[in-house]
Amino acid sequence: MAAAVAEGAKRVGGIRVTVKPVDKTQHKDLLEADGIIVGSPTYYGMMSGKIKTFFDESVDIHGKLAGKVGAAFTSSGGTASGAETTLLSILKAMLVHGMIVQGRHDDKHFGAAAVGEPKEKELEMCKRLGKRTAELVLRVKG
Repeated sequence: MAAAVAEGAKRVGGIRVTVKPVDKTQHKDLLEADGIIVGSPTYYGMMSGKIKTFFDESVDIHGKLAGKVGAAFTSSGGTASGAETTLLSILKAMLVHGMIVQGRHDDKHFGAAAVGEPKEKELEMCKRLGKRTAELVLRVKG
């Protein structure tokens, strides 16, 4: 899913994309980015412990992500198993940092989600999420 999100973002001219697992990401990496898209498996209706810890420990950069664009994606084990609450848990952390998040009025309001391994439909959704987020980054940067 991360690769599909990155592919969608790369479709927008003037955007540089870096994909990193949370284990290899430092808070300073977030400071260098104009847009941040976080993906997590759904664990008990929330982001994974690793991602939660990363956000919990981001107090060292609190207030420094204000105005950056954020988005989220997830994969869960089944329908009605917490994908939306997982997306919202990620987006809430971004909002607490003062980030800008963009919803969708028509469908998939909070981000991209898949049940199990993503199929082509979900991968296309991820590409659209990456593209929409990259376009918002350019609009915000003006």
